[in-house]
Amino acid sequence: MWILAGLALVALAVWVVLAFGHGGFWHTGKRLPSGVEPAFWPSVVAVVPARDEAEVLPETLPTLLAQDYPGRFRVVLVDDRSTDGTGDVARDLGQGNVQVVRARERPEGWAGKVWAMSEGVRAAGAPEFILFTDADIAYAPGTLTALVRAASEGRDLVSQMATLNTGTAWERLLIPAFVYFFAQLYPFRLVEDGRTAAAAGGCMLVRRSVLERAGGLDAIRGAVIDDVAMGRLIKRRGGGRCRLDLSRDVVSRRPYPRFADLWDMVARSAYDQLRYSPVLLAGTVLGLLLVYAVPPLATVIGALAQGNAATGTLAAGATAWALMSLTYTPMLRFYGLSALRAPALPLVALLYTAMTVDSALRHHTGRTTWKGRTLVR
Repeated sequence: MWILAGLALVALAVWVVLAFGHGGFWHTGKRLPSGVEPAFWPSVVAVVPARDEAEVLPETLPTLLAQDYPGRFRVVLVDDRSTDGTGDVARDLGQGNVQVVRARERPEGWAGKVWAMSEGVRAAGAPEFILFTDADIAYAPGTLTALVRAASEGRDLVSQMATLNTGTAWERLLIPAFVYFFAQLYPFRLVEDGRTAAAAGGCMLVRRSVLERAGGLDAIRGAVIDDVAMGRLIKRRGGGRCRLDLSRDVVSRRPYPRFADLWDMVARSAYDQLRYSPVLLAGTVLGLLLVYAVPPLATVIGALAQGNAATGTLAAGATAWALMSLTYTPMLRFYGLSALRAPALPLVALLYTAMTVDSALRHHTGRTTWKGRTLVR
């Protein structure tokens, strides 16, 4: 019991730091600033890598084309060797306003999506900004203008974390936690003040000159998690300022109807986040168990047992569990879900732990692919 009490106290200390000293990662009220209207609206080219996206493009591409941007704006869609007529669908939807580029064969050492992005940059020419966006992302009217306004205040990367689907029971269970864990790893406030670097790949407005100064996409050619790699590239090698926010104006239309779909989404890249290190994997698994599993375990065992050790175990576990739930509640509310779901976060964390372990197994057995793209180190 004393060992469990000690672990519960450590978990409580971690949650006190996370709740009160980790950049307010759990706040969901941080939104894109209104910015100032620039004297001259810079040119923007949207680059859309698309592989077998014919089904979703009718829901998303028109919203991008409908952006009433005051400056020069055009769309380049990279048909990444699709087999479902993605390029033809894009041409029909664009009615001459979309440049469709057929991606060349991927060179060795390039991750599939990053190569498609690079092909789009090659076709984009020399705009001041490039908007990297995914084929499943829909935009509210005026979003591009708001992004450029925010960038005009001296930022070189402005990224929006898209609102994800929560239409199914599995999505409601796992998606808010996915965004919560991402914000915990990369607190948006710390991205803004330069203490960490990250971006959300569905919507990244990047100043082209800074990207080139940082070495271009060639510098992250093997990145599986292209958005975090882009944020680090712009900040560390380009010397640029970044901003990352949650958004209700940028929405993913990608459904994850089955549990297996969500599992694959996480497992394809989690081990890359750990730099393919078994040591980091072991440390991560132990850390997740300590932070998420110990508090409810200590609460239950402390409540059932007797004695001073049991009382301390119960108090530490219950307080840590309460802090965990309180920090998760704003994300649940952002997605329109009940706060009563918050105490179940330890269960969700255990599922994500299993996904991370599976990601490592996939890597070591050569099963790491996504939408037919090969993912490389």
